[in-house]
Amino acid sequence: GMVEQPGGQEHALRPTFKNSFRPAVAKEIIREVLEAKLKDKTYNAEITSQWSRDIADEIKNRLKELDLPRYKYVVNVVIGEQRGEGIRVGCRCFWDSDVDAYAQDTFMNDSLFCSAVAFGVYLY
Repeated sequence: GMVEQPGGQEHALRPTFKNSFRPAVAKEIIREVLEAKLKDKTYNAEITSQWSRDIADEIKNRLKELDLPRYKYVVNVVIGEQRGEGIRVGCRCFWDSDVDAYAQDTFMNDSLFCSAVAFGVYLY
């Protein structure tokens, strides 16, 4: 049958739960930032790339405030015009599923949609 590897050393390489990136917490942060930054905005192609950067920075700063040791964050923000046909922004990435987690949320109003994804990457 399967040989159980003794756990030994490797556990030191894993963050404790308290110090782990928690997608539910990150999703809440994303939701709040998107809502605050975009709720009264109208789509404008000239400035959405600036908004995307501002939003990504804000999300990243809020995640850093969680003070999780040894995590670095990658945040990706897409803003598009709301034309009513619905949008699906897929994200398929391969990470160490135990440790590197991601959170995603989407904001929509009558004029625009914004999808943001945040990855917490644990640095061994």
